Amino acid sequence: MAGVYVHIPFCASRCSYCDFFSTLRLADFSESYVEAVIAEAMMRRGELRGEAIKTLYLGGGTPSQLPLLLLSRLVYGLKEALDLSGLEEFTIEANPDDVTPQWCAALRPLGVNRVSMGVQSFEDDILRLIGRRHTASQAVEAVGNLREAGIDNISIDLIYGLPRQTVPLWTESVEQAIALRPQHISAYGLTYEEGTPLWRQRERGEVAEVPEEQCLEMYRILADELCKAGYEHYEISNFALPGFYSRHNSSYWDGTPYLGLGAAAHSYDGTVRRANVCDLKQYISAVSSGRMACVEEEMTWQERYDEQVMLGLRTARGVDAGRLRQTFGDAAWQYFTREAQHCIEAGSLRVTEDGRYVLTREGIMLSDSVIRDLMWDA
Repeated sequence: MAGVYVHIPFCASRCSYCDFFSTLRLADFSESYVEAVIAEAMMRRGELRGEAIKTLYLGGGTPSQLPLLLLSRLVYGLKEALDLSGLEEFTIEANPDDVTPQWCAALRPLGVNRVSMGVQSFEDDILRLIGRRHTASQAVEAVGNLREAGIDNISIDLIYGLPRQTVPLWTESVEQAIALRPQHISAYGLTYEEGTPLWRQRERGEVAEVPEEQCLEMYRILADELCKAGYEHYEISNFALPGFYSRHNSSYWDGTPYLGLGAAAHSYDGTVRRANVCDLKQYISAVSSGRMACVEEEMTWQERYDEQVMLGLRTARGVDAGRLRQTFGDAAWQYFTREAQHCIEAGSLRVTEDGRYVLTREGIMLSDSVIRDLMWDA
């Protein structure tokens, strides 16, 4: 199987913490950009090597900012360029304030069956501080609008460690998320990316980082409350009701090939990574002229080993030692199992009955250092 990711870089405004490639110039470039993405799909469809496309993901940016006529043109253009007849999961990202009844009603005829919303917090003061356009009440209303339209696979994103966010405020956001009962919840710790407005605010002393121990407590509350509510903790940052794991994101974690379309999109065919240019005009110009807008990087043996270990440990399925041995040979297997033994003795790693190496609860809290310890160092 394979997946297709389409980057829609248009936003109505920029959030203070975001360093993803985006632009506010929707009116200037949206039509030419959509046509370029369709042309790129035509040009690069052979990279999937005949694999059946099972997932399609429109990410951003803010895909819900695309006018519905252009969204329709994009989807039908992709269907002309790619064989999407076997599609099982079609996700579009959205901002809650874009999720109107009219917008929701247009999704199912296009084949969209999953919506991922960037809620981030249910505290209006914090939302304003980080530059979000929506309010908490709009997020609640958006979930209702989606359900009214028959979208029964809803994911919401939350962020912990936000400026002025206390443990009680975070707990309230988690409780509100659970009350809405979305099928999927993703939660990420805030990072201050250099060059973002939030990073500059911190440098000027206008905001302060939440202490690490407080962030860990927020994560513990998140995991405990969601698991008690019936959500499965299937990846470090992702929780889902049974049967509602993100199939597209899961394909990233298990090494499934995917094709990335649009400016700044990435692709992977199992050996070679491709990265599209992070420049809107350059991307449109290249693709419109029939040229590739990406650069290639063939991964080394060690890089592929490190990635398989890192991505495996992020998930509840863990690292399959047998697969590791089959892919990289006895030397790599011996190295991994030797180093893993230290983590097992420290209580951060355990081995399942079927031979998978999985992070323990304490190991999840120390995941960065555990993963680093298991990277190739020979």
